[in-house]
Amino acid sequence: MPFMSCLRPRKSVFGILVKRRMEATVGHAVQQRQVLFLCVFLGVSWAGGEPLLYFVEEEAEKGTFLTNLANDLGLGELSVRGPRIVSDQNIGILLLEPLTGDLFLNEKLDREELCGPTEPCVLPFQLLLEKPLQIFPAELWVRDINDHSPVFLDREIPLKILESTTPGAAFLLESAQDSDVGTNNLRNYTISPNAYFHISVHESGEGIIYPELVLDRLLDREEVPELSLILTALDGGSPPRSGTALVRILVLDINDNAPEFVQPLYKVQVPEDSLVGSLVVTVSARDLDSGSYGEIVYAFFYATERILKTFQINPTSGNLHLKAELNYEAIQTYTLTIQAKDGGGLSGKCTVVVQITDINDNPPEFLMSSLTSPIQENSPETVVAVFRIRDRDSGNNAKMVCSIQDDLPFILKPSVENYYTLVTDSPLDREKRAEYNITITVTDMGTPRLKTEHNITVRVSDVNDNAPAFTQTAYTLRVRENNSPALHIGSVSATDRDAGANAQVTYSLLPPHDPHVPLASLVSVNPDNGHLFALRSLDYEALRAFEFRVGAADRGSPPLSSQALVRVLVEDANDNAPFVLHPLQNASAPCTELVPRAAEAGYLVTKVVAVDGDAGQNAWLSYQLLKATEPGLFGVWAHNGEVRTARPLSERDAAKQRLVVQVKDNGEPPLSASVTLHVLLVDGFSQPYLPAPEAEAADAGPADPLTVYLVVALASVSSLFLFSVLVFVAVRLCRRGGAASVGRRSVPEGHFPGPLVDVSGTGTLSQSYQYEVCLTGGSGTTSEFKFLKPIIPNLASQSIGREVEEYPSYRNDLGF
Repeated sequence: MPFMSCLRPRKSVFGILVKRRMEATVGHAVQQRQVLFLCVFLGVSWAGGEPLLYFVEEEAEKGTFLTNLANDLGLGELSVRGPRIVSDQNIGILLLEPLTGDLFLNEKLDREELCGPTEPCVLPFQLLLEKPLQIFPAELWVRDINDHSPVFLDREIPLKILESTTPGAAFLLESAQDSDVGTNNLRNYTISPNAYFHISVHESGEGIIYPELVLDRLLDREEVPELSLILTALDGGSPPRSGTALVRILVLDINDNAPEFVQPLYKVQVPEDSLVGSLVVTVSARDLDSGSYGEIVYAFFYATERILKTFQINPTSGNLHLKAELNYEAIQTYTLTIQAKDGGGLSGKCTVVVQITDINDNPPEFLMSSLTSPIQENSPETVVAVFRIRDRDSGNNAKMVCSIQDDLPFILKPSVENYYTLVTDSPLDREKRAEYNITITVTDMGTPRLKTEHNITVRVSDVNDNAPAFTQTAYTLRVRENNSPALHIGSVSATDRDAGANAQVTYSLLPPHDPHVPLASLVSVNPDNGHLFALRSLDYEALRAFEFRVGAADRGSPPLSSQALVRVLVEDANDNAPFVLHPLQNASAPCTELVPRAAEAGYLVTKVVAVDGDAGQNAWLSYQLLKATEPGLFGVWAHNGEVRTARPLSERDAAKQRLVVQVKDNGEPPLSASVTLHVLLVDGFSQPYLPAPEAEAADAGPADPLTVYLVVALASVSSLFLFSVLVFVAVRLCRRGGAASVGRRSVPEGHFPGPLVDVSGTGTLSQSYQYEVCLTGGSGTTSEFKFLKPIIPNLASQSIGREVEEYPSYRNDLGF
């Protein structure tokens, strides 16, 4: 266990006296105050009694049980008395359980941190009971464990000893430090095995031990200049801990050796162009002594005046430097004697032979005579530059070769007296390359070879040899009809590979193939940027597409040009409302449909036929019933305009029915038209066609007056309808003929010319047709609207095919 039981203190007699005194003076206030004062006094006096002692080893874990204070003090249950642990310091290291009186460690203890070198390590504290006030002193003794190794403040201990030191001399070494105390503290020193020293341990009056190094034999610095020994400090713990330091012993020298050069003779070759101050050679001497006896100074020994002017030697490093320029033609060899002297007056000598070598120290020179730039492209062989080269050396060092890059359209031609000309090897093309950077390299034949490079820039001037090129051979532009005048509808773009004025492009409209087409009234082009503009509002129903050519010309001399085809497609807008072909609404008499009362649900009454002059979804038509005399009796099919009965007829239904059918296109916004249908409900009308009046009279006998009236009315209506159709067809033919004749004579302002229109007619059905309406009596008769032959047969076949293709929904409606 890391702790011991406490020593139980003696009970105080004063406590019994206080108890009796308090029981005798309960009713008197003055006496109560006196008793309270006495209790405080006695409690303080208790704190000065013999303290409780507890022992614990350091590094004990948090939560270690120390003791039970209630049992140690014989106080019973402590929780009712308000116990607390108080202390001037370290109050946080103890934890008291009030209910049980158990005392625990609240944190891990480090004796060296709490008490340092003080021994013993005592932490005083008190147990304070509030009800009534009572204080019990106590002490916690923290025992040391061997948890620290001896440590030297310096990991390396330097020591200098003369090689002439006599054996038996002692040298004091640094002591180690150990944070532990008692037997765990430092106890001994040892040194690593060696032939020269041993360790001696001494103890001071304060109980501190220190080591001494004792010399056993004479040192020789030239034999052993330095020793490295391991000093080990050991403590008295179990097991013991140790710490080490390196003892570095430097053996100090005495002057018993003269300097000696590494080489007695140095031979060196120095180029004649060596710079002043450059290193020639480094002489080196060594002295086995140390300190001032081993410090060597270099100097010339009996040097001539020329040597002193040409060379200088560093007295410390032995570096021989040039002091003046060398000349191979004047002197080829220098012989120098250099002396090395140490601090004790001893010296040594060596000889240095310096041979001067001739080198290629002059690079070739480049002398430009003339240069022509720029050079016009597409020109034949042209002289670009004339230059001369030279080298101030002689022999092979003065021989030279001249060259340029291999990937250039230029060649060098040698001439007399080292002259060269630079000429073009082939015609130049500025569009491929507008500038050439030519590096002329001149190299001599010396060793090492020297070269000179000269850069020249040759620019190529432009010739107008490239026509403008459009980005596209044909452009397709789209413009929505009913556009505003001067609308930008697109752009054309052309580029010219030339430069300057030769690359400036202007745009223009080329004359149309048909001279009667006023193209200038339709579009215009910006000559600078190629932007195209529509000059007037376009009508899809009159002009669906047109083509023209745009030219692009540069400003060279002579100018070059090119052209591109532009096709403009006019896109449809929903600007035409549906037109009802059947039944016609401009007849003098309304068209009446007969329906037998015996008709079942789904009976076909009639079919509304309408067309739209627009295209695409703007011409997609849908039908719906807006109004009816009796809602729910009739219905209209949305896609084909068929009017059918929605339920069987009854006697209660009115004989005359009025229907309003709306026809609406699919444009945005949608446009619509309406048509009014008159339906007459009759009895006994069950055949698809009415029989002839004679056959009906023969079969039925005397005609019913009502039937006669109906037949007469039906004949009148049919006549009026046929007359209206003929009038409508005649009017359309007259208008078409007039428009054609006007287009042949002239094109009025605001209309497009006929030759530019790529569709014929207007509306979905562009040609004029004859129509007939057959109304027959009898049960189950129906009204049919039929297309007859067109007025112009040749045009009808083309138009009706195109209309059926444009309006596939009418293919079934019109019987195709």
